[in-house]
Amino acid sequence: MRKKKEEKEIAITVKDLHIAYRGLKKFSIKKSLLHLKTSKLEIFEAVRGISFEVEKGKILGIVGKNGGGKSTLLRSIAGIFSPDKGIINLHGNSVSLLSIGVGFQPTLTGRENIYLSGLLLGFSEEQINQKYNEIVEFSELGEFIDKPVKTYSSGMYSKLAFSITAILETDIMLIDEVLSVGDVQFRAKSYNKMRELIDDDTRTVIIVSHSSETLQSLCDEVIWMHEGKIKMQGDPDEVIEKYEEFMKVKK
Repeated sequence: MRKKKEEKEIAITVKDLHIAYRGLKKFSIKKSLLHLKTSKLEIFEAVRGISFEVEKGKILGIVGKNGGGKSTLLRSIAGIFSPDKGIINLHGNSVSLLSIGVGFQPTLTGRENIYLSGLLLGFSEEQINQKYNEIVEFSELGEFIDKPVKTYSSGMYSKLAFSITAILETDIMLIDEVLSVGDVQFRAKSYNKMRELIDDDTRTVIIVSHSSETLQSLCDEVIWMHEGKIKMQGDPDEVIEKYEEFMKVKK
């Protein structure tokens, strides 16, 4: 765990955040046409009025059972989802999200996706050029870098996603359950690289994980999310202990 800084500088502010998903309820197309009725929308509020701040250089962990709103929160901080209500302020910091299943255009090659991802992260073409060879080398994709991403295995996809996020360093890193990806050798390499990145005390990190050991060893503070709300926030050991007690009772 990093040493505490004397000066408090906020990197992330989340205030009264609400995010809801909207979808059509199950219905019969035939009935709908015959009765000319408009189908009702089903609304699920994934994030329900949460507020917190993260100091620059701190590592915040987020824990909670599946469906608690953790990944939705990370995607909203990354700018993928727009809040229905509330404020997300990154205070001018650049941000990247490392989450398998988010990101690439399947018909484009790995090379093209590197440039597209980099541009979306706010890097110039010149900056991406400077990091391109390092990204490809780290990904271990070789000639597959010029093949469409839709032809990649899940392991290859993960390697490329990790390499882009790890090499194109941003001020804020959001990590969603992917501290290690790919084969055994690559998992070791990626874990070491991630430790190197998050040990930089100028970089702010939010980690979503089900691994108590990961959160307790890396994080300065942990938030426990439950049904879209913050159930507890504070010292990693204390929060994890309460969370695990809660989950044992629920089983």
